[in-house]
Amino acid sequence: MAEPKAPQASPPMVDSKSPAAVAEAIATKVGVAKANASFFNLLILGIFAGVYIGFGAALCTLVSHDAAQYLGLGLAKFFAGAVFSVGLMLVVIAGSELFTGNNLIMVSVLSGNTKMSKMLRNWGIVYFANFLGALLLVGIMYGTGLWKGGNLGVGVKALAIANAKVNIPFGEALFRGIGCNWLVCLAVWMMISSRTVVGKIFAAFFPIMAFVALGFEHSVANMYFIPMGIFLKGGAVAAKAGLDLANLTWGAFIVKNLIPVTIGNIIGGSIFVGALYWSVYLRKAKSN
Repeated sequence: MAEPKAPQASPPMVDSKSPAAVAEAIATKVGVAKANASFFNLLILGIFAGVYIGFGAALCTLVSHDAAQYLGLGLAKFFAGAVFSVGLMLVVIAGSELFTGNNLIMVSVLSGNTKMSKMLRNWGIVYFANFLGALLLVGIMYGTGLWKGGNLGVGVKALAIANAKVNIPFGEALFRGIGCNWLVCLAVWMMISSRTVVGKIFAAFFPIMAFVALGFEHSVANMYFIPMGIFLKGGAVAAKAGLDLANLTWGAFIVKNLIPVTIGNIIGGSIFVGALYWSVYLRKAKSN
């Protein structure tokens, strides 16, 4: 009679990549694929990302319009950030191209696996497409009339958010952009690390919640927030809000918010995450 075989040990379950493995994946696979993607794919997937971040921004506006009076300012900001995180979950898990996340292509450039020109091409196409997607959702959300909810309270909140953003001093907007994309790219980094959908959701949730709750500035989110306020500027919402809306214009949106926030986002994502992690995990390998 044959002896029973001893049960074989199951291989260990590895649910995440190490930081070094993430850096290698971005340098050799993720960044290269994004840099070499076709114009058509970048355009369509970039529009998707603009819409997806806009969904998070719209939900954030709804949740935050009256939360503070029941929960206090701190918890209201926490819940606003919590619901906004759905935007990055959609971007990464469903699949799309987001300018701020694509700042991590810098890792591939520094590793010599793609050219700076290809990275800039990706950024330019995706940035434009994100803007188109955000504006598409602004038009849809305005058409729904859902901003009339809460006796125009949702619309008043949307207008207040937009007006506050165009009145941030240039330097403050830039530094808020740095903090924002430092956290956003860390979220993307951790989502790449995770091998499960649930893990990716948790990886997105906490950093994105943190950047919104802290009041940092995200260029693509602002492509939804500020145009939505501009759309609402001339009607009953503005009358009820009682705000000085002199700076809430397309020109001020671009010059006083979008430009400094975009510069800050690039610094936070490509340098403070991409370049510095490259210097830790990949620089020595490249020099060898």
